[in-house]
This record gives sequence, C-alpha cells and structure tokens, in this order.
Amino acid sequence: MSAAEAPAAAEPQGPGGRGKTSSPRRIPVVGVVTEDEDAQAGLKPTDLSRIIKLLEETGKDDLEEKQLKFVKKLVQCYQNGFPLRDLAQIFTILNLCAGKIENQPSFIEPAYDIIKLCRLPFLKKKVSDEITYAEDTANSIALLGDLMKIPSSELRIQICKCIVDFYHAEPPKKHIPGYQQASSTYKIQMAEVGGLAKMMVQSLALLENQLVEKLWVLKALQHLSTSEVNCTLMMKAQAASGICVHLNDPDPSGQLLFRSSEILWNLLEKSSKEEIVQQLSNLKCLMALKEAFKHLFMRGFSHYDRQLRNDILVITTIIAQNPEAPMILLIDGKVVLALFTYVKKPEKHKITEWSAAQSEELQLHAIATLSSVAPLLIEEYMACQGNARILAFLEWCESEDFFFSHGNSFHGTGGRGNKFAHLRYTLRLLRAMVYLEEEETVNQDLCEKGAIQQLIGVFKNTITKFNDKEEAIILEIQSDILLILSGLCENNIPRKEIFGTEGVDIILHVMKTDPKKFQSGLGYSVLLFSTLDSIWCCILACYASEDYFLEKEGIFLLLDLLALNQKKFCNLILGIMVEFCDNPKTAAHVNTWRGKKDQTAASLLIKLWRKEEKELGVKRDKHGMIIDAKRPLFTSFQEEQKFMPLPANCPTVAVMDVSENIRAKIYAVLGKLDFENLPGLSTEDFVTLCIIHRYLDFKIGEIWNEICEEIKLERLIPVTTDKNVLEAITTASENIGKMVASLQREMIESQARQDVQNEQKVYAKIQATHKQRELAKKSWENFLARTSNAKTLKKAKRLQEKAIESSRHSERPPNAIFHQTDIKGLNTTVPSGRVVAVESTPARLVGGPLADTDIALKRLPIRGGALQRVKAVKAVDDPKKSIPT
Repeated sequence: MSAAEAPAAAEPQGPGGRGKTSSPRRIPVVGVVTEDEDAQAGLKPTDLSRIIKLLEETGKDDLEEKQLKFVKKLVQCYQNGFPLRDLAQIFTILNLCAGKIENQPSFIEPAYDIIKLCRLPFLKKKVSDEITYAEDTANSIALLGDLMKIPSSELRIQICKCIVDFYHAEPPKKHIPGYQQASSTYKIQMAEVGGLAKMMVQSLALLENQLVEKLWVLKALQHLSTSEVNCTLMMKAQAASGICVHLNDPDPSGQLLFRSSEILWNLLEKSSKEEIVQQLSNLKCLMALKEAFKHLFMRGFSHYDRQLRNDILVITTIIAQNPEAPMILLIDGKVVLALFTYVKKPEKHKITEWSAAQSEELQLHAIATLSSVAPLLIEEYMACQGNARILAFLEWCESEDFFFSHGNSFHGTGGRGNKFAHLRYTLRLLRAMVYLEEEETVNQDLCEKGAIQQLIGVFKNTITKFNDKEEAIILEIQSDILLILSGLCENNIPRKEIFGTEGVDIILHVMKTDPKKFQSGLGYSVLLFSTLDSIWCCILACYASEDYFLEKEGIFLLLDLLALNQKKFCNLILGIMVEFCDNPKTAAHVNTWRGKKDQTAASLLIKLWRKEEKELGVKRDKHGMIIDAKRPLFTSFQEEQKFMPLPANCPTVAVMDVSENIRAKIYAVLGKLDFENLPGLSTEDFVTLCIIHRYLDFKIGEIWNEICEEIKLERLIPVTTDKNVLEAITTASENIGKMVASLQREMIESQARQDVQNEQKVYAKIQATHKQRELAKKSWENFLARTSNAKTLKKAKRLQEKAIESSRHSERPPNAIFHQTDIKGLNTTVPSGRVVAVESTPARLVGGPLADTDIALKRLPIRGGALQRVKAVKAVDDPKKSIPT
C-alpha cells in the first residue's frame, strides 16, 4: 500500500423514495427509492427524537428489533449526506448505538453505516449554517475519536477512513434540491476545534498488537498532522514519544516506519520543536531511531529507503542538539569516530560498493551530523584528532584537485561540479566547535594548527572564484569564515596579531561591496553582520590592526555604511565607532569624512539622533527644542509604561532605555570627538547638539525621578536630610533642562535675526540691481534723444561744455602755455580723441568722419613724416581685383 493511497470510495447508495412536504423541518429525502413504505413517507424532525427516545428504552422483548429497524430507516433516508442542522441528533443516535455494541453486537452494522455516511460532505440549507451549527459539528466529529475505544476492527477502520476522507472529499453523486455542500475544508476546521487529533493519538495505546488498525490510525494522523493546530494537540498528547518507540514494530508492508517518520517530521515543523525534541530525548526513542537507521542502512537499497534513512538521521541529529539527550549511546558506539571516517578526500582507484553520488551524499550527511553531535562529545572529538581531520579536509576543499560533485542530495545543493557543498558543511562543523561555551581547548588547538591563516587563505580563494551562479553559497561560506575568525580571536590579543593586515584586507574587501547588494536578499546582509562582528573581535584592541584599518580608510567605509541609514546595522556600527574613538588617530579621520552633499560625520550622527527620537516618540517642538524640562528624554513607551517598584537587581525602564536605542552611543562618539569643535553643523544641528551634550545629566535625572516615584509608591518617608538631597537633585536636573531650553531658544532667535539680516542684504542687492537698470534705461533714453533731435543734442553739448569749463581752474599760472583740448565744430556729447573711426558709410563717399571740422582727412605722404593739411580730398578708386581664369 503506497503512502499516497487514497481511501476507498463509498459503496453504491441504495434507492429510496421522496417523502411528504407538509412538515416545516424535514430530513431531506433525496429521491431514494425503497420497498419500505415508511421510508417513502420520510422522517419528520420528531422522528429523530423518537429514535433517540426509543434507543434509550430498555427491558422490552422485541425492543432490539424495533430499534434496529428505525436506525436502518434513518440510514436509508440520509444516503446523500447529513444536514448540519440534524448532525447533533444523528451523532447522539450513533453514540447510543455504540453503547449497545458490547452487549448487542447487532448494533455494529448500523453504527458502521452511519460512520460511513460521514465520509460524504455535510449539507447546509443556508450559507450561515456552517457558523450556526459549528459547535454541534465540532462535538460530533470529536465523537469519532471517542468511538475508537469500541473493540471493533471494522468500526475503527471505518472511522479512520472517514477522517482521511476529510482531506479527499468527493462531491455527492446527486444534487439535492434546497441543499448545498458545505465547504471542502469545513470538516478539517471542525476537527481542529473538536480536538480529534488528540483523541486519535490516545487511541494508539489500545492498538498494541493490531497492525491493520494501527496503520489506519497512523494514516489518519499523517493527514491530521498537516495542520499546526492538530500538531499542537498531538504534542500535548505526547504523540512524538508514543509513535517513536514503536518505529520497529513488525510490519511487512513498511508503512508503519514511513508514516511514523512523516508524522514526526510534521510535529517538528508545525509545533514547538523544543517540546518535541524533549519528548524524544529518552533512551527508548533513541534506541528505536538507532535500530531503524541501522536496518535501513544495511538492508535499504531503493531511493525510498535512502530517503527514509536520511529523514531518520536528520531527526536524530536534531535530538542530539538537546544537551539533556542521553548521548551515552553515541559515546559507547564510537559514533564520532565512525562519522570521521567519511571526512576525508576521496581515494583514487579504490573499489567501493557505493557510487560516486552515494559516497558524496553519505559524506555530506556525516559532516552535517558531526555539526550537531561533536559539540556534545568534546572528549571523543579531541581523541579522534578532530581539528586536524577538519583542517586537512578543508585544505582538500580549496585545492585544485579534480572533483566532480553531483549535487543531487539536499546537502549537496549549490555544489554541483565543485566542492562548495563540502566546504560549506565543513565550515559549519568548525563554527559549531569554535563557539563552545567555556571550552577553550578546541580553539587553542585550532590556532596552534594554523587555522587562522588557513581560513584567511580560504576566504581569498572564494573571492577569486566568485560567480553569480554560486553567489548564495559563496556568501554563506564567507560569512561562516568571518564568524569562525571572530570566535577564535575574541578577547585574545596574540591571535588578533596573527589575524594581522591580511585579515584586515578581507574585511575591507567586504565593506567596499556595492551598498545596493545589502538589500538584495542573497546573504549580503548576513555577510555584513559577520564582517562588523569581525571588526569588533579581530581588530579592536590590537593597535597595529587598528592603525592599518585607519590607514586604509576603514573609518570612511564604516561611516559610508552608517550613512545608508539602515537601522539593523546602525547599533553595531556605532558600537564599533565608540571603541575606535579611543584611538587618538580616529578623530581626524572622522572629521575629515564627507558624505553626500558634503555632509560631515557630526551632522550625520545628529541626524540619526533626531530620527531615533522621532521613532521613540520623544516630545520636541517644530524646531527640535525641549518641551518638558523635567523629562527631556522621555519616550512614548516610558510614558505608557505604568511605573511599579522593582527588585534592586532589576534594571528600571530608564536604565534599559540606554541599551535599547542608539542615543547613548551617539553621545559617546560625539563626546570623544569634542562637542565644541564639530564641523559642518547647521542651527538645527546645534539645537539638537545641546540635548546630546547633556544626555548623561538628563539620564541621571530620570533615574533619580524613578527613585522618588518608587519611594512614593512604597509609602516610604525619607529622613529630612535625604529628602532635601532628593529635592535638590531633582531641582538641579530640571534647571539643566530649562537652561538647555533657554540656550536653544537663543540659538533659534539668533538664527532668526541672522535670517532677517541676510534677507535684507538680498533685498538691498535686488534694489541696487533695479536702480542700476533704471539708470541704464534713462541713459539710453537720453542717448536716443540726442541722436534723434538736433536741438537736444546741442543743448546737451552746451551743458557739457559748461560743465567742463566749470571744472577748470579760474586762475591760470603766469607764463603758462594753454593747450586746447576741444575740437571745434564737433557735434558730439561724448569725450573724443583726435581720431574717430566710424564703421558705417565708407570714408571715400563722405570724406571721412571729420570732413566738416577743422581737422580734415589727411593722407600720409609717400616719404612719411608729419600730417599735412590739404584743401580737398580726391577719392581714389579701389584697385581692380584680378579675376582668376
């Protein structure tokens, strides 16, 4: 019988007749033809009550025959399904029949027939019937699970078939006037509400030696376990352990192991994984899994057997992650050593019983299993020289040795034709071993074997082999390498020195990645988190690495990432910035950095502060000023949180606020950069900077206010001295808030005045421009008037001459020679020299520009010399130009 085998279809339905229509509420008689005249007449609503009453009677001689007759008539009338409104009474009848089976076996048949009809879809007269009769339906379906207690194989199998048909419902063969089929998922939903899955799990205890019934129950549970609600119910009924311990029960068909493993998988995926693992973490379950795996490993040959073997192996691996699981079984069986036999490079020319694809799949499974088992068995791992084996295998993974990976299995995904799948699972195993709590032996051994240098080399090789096809798996490999390096170097200066400049270079390479890729969803975000963690663990506190990081503009790259304004990175980047600022060389790099639109680092940090306060709901006015001087840092969460006294070892809301947002880190960075000399800030930035500067004072005031509130709530009366001190502290804190608000107000007013002055300067400049334009226009108009009107020109000339004359000295020194600078007869109002060139009418036509003046056109003599006055000028014809022929 296959796993996907559908339940058998319902048997052909018997004929019957249509009943009367006079009753307001009737059992739907759907044209069923029968020889029984009572069935032809139909059943009224009172008939169901009558049957119930009849079944409840006892003591009469012919009562059993009469009861069976009426129940069989009921079955005949509902051959096309049960209406939802009659379901409660019908299942009451079913329950009464079931109660009589022990003493009256003849009632098995009618009970069987009623359950068989439940495999058909339920019928509704109104759309609202599904909601109206939901409770009755849920209780009725739950009764099916309760009927599994009846010791009847036929009845139990029919119940299981009915449940399976919930998921493979077939439409009724005949349309029923006035009724429609309930939704296909209605029975499934009602089964969840009624808790059917829990009762089916409990019924397994009644079927210890009844294989057929057990297989049908497992088939029903397999379908029920596709729902999260049902899986939760099954988990509460201890389904995982109850099913697991019977994995190896005799079953020639092989269905028991398959269906059981499928149910276990569904429970792990759709309910609390931790709870299921806890249920399976006992010796009986582990022994059952071991025997099942061993049987499949030794005798399984088909693809189906291998898949089932792999499922059981993975389930065992998941259980091994639980520290409370009894791993003594794995120690005695030398499982770690056995798994390590597969962690080695393939041997050439060796004849094996496994194909290349099978060997690869087995090898990857072994490494994946070691990732879960080895951290729990450290002594066995070290005894097997685990680190040496892993590093040797890692060296083969990055070597150029020819190896064609098939990549057919789950673990081989992304590694077809290369060794990336092997590299990925080897690094996962190494990461699991490096991050063992309070266990330094493994890490020390790895560092002594040169793991840090080898991992840096592997990372560099992945950079050279990078391609878009294997992008996702390469990013995962790079992330794991950085995490392993972080685990090895954390809190260990000598190892950070080994990490050195080569390690810093690979970190800088990742930080130079295109920022758009960090939102691509291909693993770049994980890689960046790993990179930032490496900076924290592998560079900070090692002065040589810090200086090299700064020299290679690492701080600039950090600030570029911070400027992306992605909240998931900001907290970690700012934490790194705080630590880096302890280096005296860092401040110069931070102040030199410029972002988009020439933004400075200080401006960026202040902008992040404002954004954080907006998200936290801190009260500020439109200028960013403090509104509440008593609680200048209060968030909306703190206001909504009802204050309550806490034990001395529990942090208050004000204290937790420090670690839950980035304000404290921004304050620390700006404090180390010196609040007084921050470049590139606007007035808005300075207003916010006033608050940041006093962050620590405000936070201390918050904590003291919490102390005062707690004293009031606990109705404690401090002594006079303490009371005065508390009042002085709270008053001082409030005064600081008022002082900062006053300073902010002065800044804003000063900026407003400066804005007014700047505006006035702009207006003055505009006004001067307009005035100049008016003067230019007036000058042009005067020029036009002089050129178009002779009288105006003469008047202007006289005014000019008068002005020139008035500007001269009235008294001339004796014996002085006066040189005349005016040209008489010149009718222009502009200063003129002795030569004027006018590019208009040719001089040969009008005699030159000075023809009518005392200075006529002169010609230079051939021999040269001074100009000579002539009486007339004879025009000379232009020389004839030769025409080319």
